[in-house]
Amino acid sequence: MTRRGLVLGGGGVLGAAWTVGALTALEEQLGIDAREFDEFVGTSAGSVLAALLACGVDVAALREHQLGAEITAGPLSGFHYDHDTAAGGSRPPRPRAALGAPAVIRRGVSGLRRLPPTTVVSSFLPVGTGRLDRVGALIKHVAPAGWAPRAGLTVVALDYDASERIAFGRNGAPEVDLADAVMASCAIPAWYEPVSIHGRRYVDGGAWSSTNIDLMVGLDLDEVYVLAPAVTFDPDTPTRAMTRLERRWRTRVTRRALRELAEVHRDGAQVTLLGPSSLDLEVMGHNIMAAQRRMEVLQTSLQTSRASLGDPHELGIEQGHVPHEPESADAVTAYTAVDQTESDAASDPAPDFVADAAPDPSPDPVADAAPDQAPDPAAYPSVLTQEDRP
Repeated sequence: MTRRGLVLGGGGVLGAAWTVGALTALEEQLGIDAREFDEFVGTSAGSVLAALLACGVDVAALREHQLGAEITAGPLSGFHYDHDTAAGGSRPPRPRAALGAPAVIRRGVSGLRRLPPTTVVSSFLPVGTGRLDRVGALIKHVAPAGWAPRAGLTVVALDYDASERIAFGRNGAPEVDLADAVMASCAIPAWYEPVSIHGRRYVDGGAWSSTNIDLMVGLDLDEVYVLAPAVTFDPDTPTRAMTRLERRWRTRVTRRALRELAEVHRDGAQVTLLGPSSLDLEVMGHNIMAAQRRMEVLQTSLQTSRASLGDPHELGIEQGHVPHEPESADAVTAYTAVDQTESDAASDPAPDFVADAAPDPSPDPVADAAPDQAPDPAAYPSVLTQEDRP
C-alpha cells in the first residue's frame, strides 16, 4: 500500500486560505481524503490545518469554515471562529523593548554561524505581545487535551532560548497538548508572545524553516506532497517597495524548500511541491496577515492549484546537487522531483530547473549563510512586523 506524507508550510492568515484551496485541488487530483495521509508535518499556519486534519476535520469543512459558513457536523460543529480577527489583525501590536533571545546572541559568532540565519535574526527581534488564544481555543475544541487521536502528526516550533527545532509529536520531543504546540508553531517572533510550555519558550517553527520538508526523511514514505504558501516559482512584478521586499523573502524561502525537498527525494520518496502562482501573489499582496483578502485568496487558489496539480512539471535533481528556481516564470507552479544525471542535464537545452554544481551567485540567507557574512534582516519574515496599507 502506498504510504503518503503531507507537508503544510507557513504563510500567515492568507497562506492558510491558499492552502485550503490547494488541499481541495490535491484531493481532487489524487482521489483520496486528505485525512488519510500517513504523515503530516505542519509549520505555523500549516500546523493549524495539519492538526485539524489529524483530528478528523475534512477539507470540505475547512473550506466552509474559511468561507464563514456555520459548521453543523463533524469535529468543528458548534465552534465559532472569526478568521478576520482570531489572529489579532493585520498589524502587530507594539512589541516589548527587549531582545527576543539574548541567550542565543551571547553564543558569539561561531555559535550563530551554525544556525539558520532566520533563527539568528529572530533572536535579535523584540519580544512580541500579540496573543493566539483563539487559535488555541480552535484546536482545544477538536483536541481538548493531549495529542491528536491518531499517529503521524508533527507540529514544528522553535525553542527560542536554545535555538533548536522541536518536532512536537515525534519521539524525544516534549509531551504537550496539541493546542499548545500549535500556538507555539504560530508565534511569529516580534508579533506574538513566545508560548511557554514546561518552562521553555517557543516561537514560530518558520523561524527555522517555512516548510521543514526534511522531517519527512526516514519515514518510509512513497509519496510526499508539499503545499507551501510562502514558496513561489512564478513571481509577479510588484511596484510597491514593501511588496518587493516580501517577494525577496519568498525567493529565499523557495531556495531553502528546494534543499529540503532534495533530501526527501534522495531518501526514496516521490516529492511534489506546490506554491502560489503570480495570480495568487497579486491577490495576496505583501501582508500575509491581511485577513480581509482571505476569501479572494481561497477562490484564486482553487483555480490555480487545480491547473498546476493537474500537470506538474518535472524537477530534475542531480546526485549531490541542489535544484535551482526555474529560469523563466510559468503559471504551472507544481513540481515533482525526478532523478537527473549530468548527461541528462547536458542533453536537455531548456530544463525546467537547473541542478547546477556551480555555487549560487546570490547568497541564500534562509538556507546557508556564508561564513563571516551577516544575514540580511530584510530577507526574513520580520518584514511582516512592518505596518502596511493592505
